[in-house]
Amino acid sequence: MSPQIFSENWRRPITILISGLSFVVFLILDFLDNFLCILYRYIDELLEGQASSCYCASKEEQVRNVGGHGEGELSESLYQRKNAFREMGFLGFAKKSRKIGGGAVVNRWSDCGCEPCLSWMNDCDQKLHFVVGEPSPAITDQDCRGKPVENVIFLHGFLCSSSFWTETVFPNLSGRVNRNYRLFAIDLLGFGRSPKPRDCMYTLKDHLEMIEKSVICPFQLDSFHLVAHSMGCLIAIALAAKHSKLIKSITLVAPPYIPSKDGDSLRVLEKLAGRKLWPPFLFGTSFMSWYEHLGRCFCFLVCRNHRMWERIVKLLTRRRDLHFMIMDLTRHTHHSAWHTMHNVICGGAKLMDGYLQVLSKAGVKVVVIHGDKDNVVPLECSNNIQMIVPNAEVTIIKNADHSSVLLGRERDFTRRLERIWESIAC
Repeated sequence: MSPQIFSENWRRPITILISGLSFVVFLILDFLDNFLCILYRYIDELLEGQASSCYCASKEEQVRNVGGHGEGELSESLYQRKNAFREMGFLGFAKKSRKIGGGAVVNRWSDCGCEPCLSWMNDCDQKLHFVVGEPSPAITDQDCRGKPVENVIFLHGFLCSSSFWTETVFPNLSGRVNRNYRLFAIDLLGFGRSPKPRDCMYTLKDHLEMIEKSVICPFQLDSFHLVAHSMGCLIAIALAAKHSKLIKSITLVAPPYIPSKDGDSLRVLEKLAGRKLWPPFLFGTSFMSWYEHLGRCFCFLVCRNHRMWERIVKLLTRRRDLHFMIMDLTRHTHHSAWHTMHNVICGGAKLMDGYLQVLSKAGVKVVVIHGDKDNVVPLECSNNIQMIVPNAEVTIIKNADHSSVLLGRERDFTRRLERIWESIAC
C-alpha cells in the first residue's frame, strides 16, 4: 500500500475523532462557563456588594444594564455566542443581573491591585499613557530646510502596548527621521499603563475619543501619519476616516479585517477565533473569546498574579529582564480585553467598509503589510482591503507570521516606514 493511500484511509477516521473530541471538550467548557457565571455572581455580591452584569443575560436586559452606550455600539457576538447549557435555560433560576455602579475608579477584586497596574487612577484627567519621540532639541516647528515637522501615531495590537513600537521601530529610526518627525506610541484604552475603567464598554467610539483627548487635541495635530498592527489597524482605520483631511498616510500591519455581511459580528468571531482544538493557539484564542467567565478565571490566575509569574519565568529562564511581549500579555483586565475583542474586532467589522470607502475617496495613501505565514489573521484580510481601496499598496512578507512580520526584521521594516512617509509631499 502506497503512503498516499495509507494517509487517505486514515484521514477520515482521524477527522471524525477530532470532531468528536472537540464536541466533548467544548460541551464541558460550556458547562463550566455557566457554572462560573453563577459562582461569580455570588462572589461579586459578597465582596463588592452587588453582582456584576454579564452577557449570559438576554440582549435586551444587558442593553439596559450598560446604560450610556447605544445598542448599536455593542457587538452582537457578545450575545449570540452559542452555549448548549444556556440555551437549555440552565441559568433560569439565577437570572439576576444588575447594572455596574461606581466601577469607574474602583478596582475589581479579581484584577491586579499592584501600584503599576493602578497608576492610571492617580491621573484625574484619565488620559491614555503614551511615549513621545520628540524631534531634535534644535528643531521646533520646522526643520533646517523650512519643512514642517511630521507627526506619526503608532497603535499596537491586542494584548500589547506601546512597547511594541518603542522597542522595535524607535531604536532603528534614521537620524533624518529623528530630526524631523515627532512620534507618538500609544497604550490603547484598557492596555499597558492606560486607564482600565470598569464602566467602559471599550467600543471603537471609546477608543477614538481617548486618542483625540490624549494626543490629537492636546498637541494640536493638524496632520499626521498612522501606523498600526493587528487590532490597532481597525482603530486606525476608524480614526483615519474620522480625520481624513488630516491623514497623510496609514500603514496597516496584519489588519484583521473580515467583511461583516449584514453586520454579522458572530461570523467575524467564528472566522478569527473558531471553536477548534487544533492548532493549540486557535484553541487558546477561542477559549478566551467564547467563554466570558472562564476567561475571567484565566485573568484572575495569570494577570492578577503577574508579578509572581514574572518571577517564576525569570527564574526558569535565568534572565533579569523579560521580553516586552511577555510583560504586555498581562497588562490588561478581563473587562477591557473582553470588550475590546468583541466591540472592536468583531463589532467594528460592520463599520470598516464605510471607513475604507471614505479613505479611498479622500485619496489617503494606504499601505498594507502582511506575513504569508500568519496563522492569527488570514492573508485574505489584506486582500479584502485592496478590494475596497484599489490603490492600496499590499506587500506580502515571505516566511513571516503575525509577529515576525516586524520582530526579527525591525531595521528593514523601519526603513520601509520611512520611505512611505517621505513619499508623501508636505
